[in-house]
Amino acid sequence: MDSYEQAVQHELLRWRKKMYQKPNLFNQVSKKAQAKINSWIPAKAQRFITDSIKNMVKAILAGSQLTTKQSMIREKSLYKQDELVKEKLVTYRKTATIEGAGTGAGGILLGLADFPLLLSIKVKFLFEAAAIYGFDTKEYEERLFILHVFQLAFSNDETRRQTMNTIENWEQEKQTLVEMDWHVFQQAYRDYIDLVKLLQMVPGFGAVVGAYANYNLLDQLGETAMNAYRLRLLKIPGDETETIKKENNN
Repeated sequence: MDSYEQAVQHELLRWRKKMYQKPNLFNQVSKKAQAKINSWIPAKAQRFITDSIKNMVKAILAGSQLTTKQSMIREKSLYKQDELVKEKLVTYRKTATIEGAGTGAGGILLGLADFPLLLSIKVKFLFEAAAIYGFDTKEYEERLFILHVFQLAFSNDETRRQTMNTIENWEQEKQTLVEMDWHVFQQAYRDYIDLVKLLQMVPGFGAVVGAYANYNLLDQLGETAMNAYRLRLLKIPGDETETIKKENNN
């Protein structure tokens, strides 16, 4: 193992500790406020958002027009793979930022239009990242893994910890997974970003919120994807993971 991979292992330990953290006071208050926030979003808008997520999940599992070109990435070092993913992230983050500013400036209708567009940008990035790290997205299990990475990036504390455990034990867990529960998936995602989407629908204010939010959401996804695939390439002893969990339960 080279020095870069050793450094990455230390990063992974810090990241894993963050993924298993128990909810703080702010998160608990935010969760209580979520029901109120949901009540502010029109029922028609909620159905549109739900259908967008449902269609995305189904499209990924079906693999329809979502696979990407495979290259001989396995011959490259982890450092080169990480750098390629970072380059892709810059491109997709820029696209998401421009798109968020444009749709955010148009009020409710364009604010809603941002939702499926942003989902598409995120999914395309994840497929690119998977290919760079050498995983074949033509395989059903790899598309299922992508959905778990997505869920890990955008979910509440309880769902995040459950998803993290699944990702860490993917070789065993994938044997029992048939499909993704899109009901749980969409609720976790909506709970994570509903407030942002609500603010983005406010005329005159939405452009700034849309650009800023989309930039940060892509950043969050990029960090999660990189570390999730790093976990599959660099194995860390299980006893270290158990130590992290025990520390966070104290």
